[in-house]
Amino acid sequence: MELGITIEIWKKEKWFVAKCPELDFISQGITPEDARKNLLEVIRIQFEEMSESGTLQDYLEECGYKKNHGFFVPQNEMISLEKYPLQVA
Repeated sequence: MELGITIEIWKKEKWFVAKCPELDFISQGITPEDARKNLLEVIRIQFEEMSESGTLQDYLEECGYKKNHGFFVPQNEMISLEKYPLQVA
């Protein structure tokens, strides 16, 4: 199965944090590459477990994917990511 996902990588002190907002998974590593690799491993393991328990399709639908002709297609798509200075108080 192939899914289109977004991977966000953030620097947090000495660590890099990788997030997949569509699937609500997160991981970390000492480099951006490690964080990405660890995130993909977490997703793979979780998908294997959900597949074995028969809950993967339900999970993907909860995350906004819809099954169409045997493929899961995202119903939501990020179209912009902006950094914006916000004045508070």
